[in-house]
Amino acid sequence: MDGEPIDVTTTRSLWEQFIDRLTEKIEDTQMWTSVATVIGRILLILIVSRLVLIILNRFIDHVTSERETTRLKLRTRRVQTLGRLLKNTAGYTVNFIVILLVLGEFNIQLAPLLAGAGVIGLAIGFGAQSLVKDVITGFFIILEDQFAVGDVIQTGNFKGTVEMIGLRATRIKNWTGEIHIIPNGSIVEVTNFSVNNAIAVIDVNIAYEEQVSQAMEIVRGVLGKLEDPNIVNTPELLGIQTMNAQGITLRVTVECRPNTQSVVTRKINEEVKRVFEDNGIAAPYQRMMTIQQRADMVDRTGGA
Repeated sequence: MDGEPIDVTTTRSLWEQFIDRLTEKIEDTQMWTSVATVIGRILLILIVSRLVLIILNRFIDHVTSERETTRLKLRTRRVQTLGRLLKNTAGYTVNFIVILLVLGEFNIQLAPLLAGAGVIGLAIGFGAQSLVKDVITGFFIILEDQFAVGDVIQTGNFKGTVEMIGLRATRIKNWTGEIHIIPNGSIVEVTNFSVNNAIAVIDVNIAYEEQVSQAMEIVRGVLGKLEDPNIVNTPELLGIQTMNAQGITLRVTVECRPNTQSVVTRKINEEVKRVFEDNGIAAPYQRMMTIQQRADMVDRTGGA
């Protein structure tokens, strides 16, 4: 095999030098002291950051508690949403400071890093204008208390219960279980069904053959005995709403808790139907009228 011969002595000398340097490093107590100091500082930073985060979360919970909310005359739904947002913000802020402090322990220059991050953030801001729009819109949604977690809202074609409000997107769950994640910048118009009491409108139909006064008395009796935790005030029978070919319609209105109109409507319909059956009040039904011409009526112009 062609080539220069391997100098075994030189190789052994280099290996011995490497072992000697490694031994010196291992036996260097000053280095191990510095490493232990850095590790100790990092552990101290992590422990202190966790304690600070726990204290901040407890302080936020204390401020947003029902007792404090009542004393400060703040709306519970708004405070709960702000509480979640403040906890997320506090977590992000504390974790960001921890990362900077840990990098500082490794003698990494933070000034150029922060300057570079600022330039990158500016470039991203120009390229992600929709994201900036989502964040700004989300901030004003929470600040103006347009809706909160737990509210039933409708925006565009989406209707459901708000499960999460973030600075970028809002998550809505509809009654059939689907989850809709909507960017805040796309929320232009919102209908909130959970702020004020709702009015349930119930139409009760009866046949023309029935006595209207009797039917109305029966309905009033049902409404007076009705018990439901969702009903705020006593239901009211307004009177005859319409009269058409199908029958007579009596209209009932009742003030109920937000977003409970369907539950109250079904309950009243059930009770009215049961009482109508007990009292023999018939519902409207299809009618057919037959006109029979008498046999002695003949067209004189064509008859004999």
